[in-house]
Amino acid sequence: MKTIDKYLFQALDNYPYSLEETIESLDYAFSYDAKNTMVLCLYGRIQAEQLWNYEEAKSYFQEALAINIHALEVYPYYIQTLILNEDYNEAQKLIDFALTIKGINKSEIYVKKAILFEVKQEFKNALAAIKEAKLCTLQFTFDSDITEVEKRIKGKIDLIEKKKKPKKSEKDSNKKSK
Repeated sequence: MKTIDKYLFQALDNYPYSLEETIESLDYAFSYDAKNTMVLCLYGRIQAEQLWNYEEAKSYFQEALAINIHALEVYPYYIQTLILNEDYNEAQKLIDFALTIKGINKSEIYVKKAILFEVKQEFKNALAAIKEAKLCTLQFTFDSDITEVEKRIKGKIDLIEKKKKPKKSEKDSNKKSK
């Protein structure tokens, strides 16, 4: 095992529970190989998930993909960061590209696509993306994540439908006042 791998595994093992140890291990790994896409990806995740510095996170993800466009580990986190940063067009383009990459977890990318549609309140498209995610999933543990996103989307659809339908008491009071 290479020394960089040791530090990378330590960083992954510590994240997100011990950020100080994560950063220390990442810094060691980075000093061994500044072009390691997993190291850059984890730096990006820290920027996005812990510091909410989406622009800085994007630069780490972009750097990783410039080194290796097939760095499969980067795409889900980069897409999520773009969504959180409201870079919807860029997220859609990255999703479309990611789905063409051999070996990528397509199910995970379809879930990100569903989340993108969800945030844009295009719920029918979001449910269609969830269906694609279910068809592509090969991991039992990922099924629960898909189900949770689907429940959340359906809950939002229910909220919107409840807003559109006036309550019975409102209908009755409107009729009585006329």
